[in-house]
Amino acid sequence: MSYFNYHSKKIYYTETGKGIPVLLLHGNTASSKMFEPLLPLYTEHFKVIRMDFLGNGRSERIGRFPADVWIQEGKQIIALLRHLNYEKVHLVGTSGGAWAAVNAALDCPELIGKVIADSFDGRTLHLGFAENLRKERAEAKQNEEAAQFYEWCQGEDWEMVVDLDTECLLWCAGENRPLFHKPLSSLAVPIMFMGSREDEMVREDLEEEYEQMAEQIKQSRIILFNKGGHPAIASNAVQAAEQIRRFFLEI
Repeated sequence: MSYFNYHSKKIYYTETGKGIPVLLLHGNTASSKMFEPLLPLYTEHFKVIRMDFLGNGRSERIGRFPADVWIQEGKQIIALLRHLNYEKVHLVGTSGGAWAAVNAALDCPELIGKVIADSFDGRTLHLGFAENLRKERAEAKQNEEAAQFYEWCQGEDWEMVVDLDTECLLWCAGENRPLFHKPLSSLAVPIMFMGSREDEMVREDLEEEYEQMAEQIKQSRIILFNKGGHPAIASNAVQAAEQIRRFFLEI
């Protein structure tokens, strides 16, 4: 297992395959393990890098997630790329990882090739986000399948991680924190917004939100699947991988 130090904390990462480097970024309460079943769809074409954000998975725990968690995770991405001495790495961020990916690209576009932002709310958290989150997390902790997923991703202390993440997101929503640390219109790398129309964990007007974001960015496109849940990269695994490969490999 590989780690690098970030502000005196250990962050876990791993590399698999050969070719153009692609960094897969997990969402909140998940970890890099969520991508393990998907690796065969990518490693033939790419060197796949995965990381666990601080406080998640096999990375070191922290006492509290910051309210600007996705901005801070963007900084962790940049630190990993500098640690590996990589440039023009493609990013695939799903759910919370999508915000982190966009923030990293806004911060250091010279290190980033292209970005996939999958299954996320966009510029703001949707109306009713906090109420829905409280209900969803309470139900998930009592659901055997969801609890197994949390434990698979996080380990035996999964419930603590989930509670800290819930606290963090409620804090973010309550203070109406900005989700990007720079204007989206300043994004200087190509981006593809991806999602599923049936995804119940994102805003109802996802397509409209994606369209409005795409209008602000010169090099952007949108891929929405008619079927599938959250996130699209998993619920539409084969189709999503095909779209991602095409986007990353085209000149």
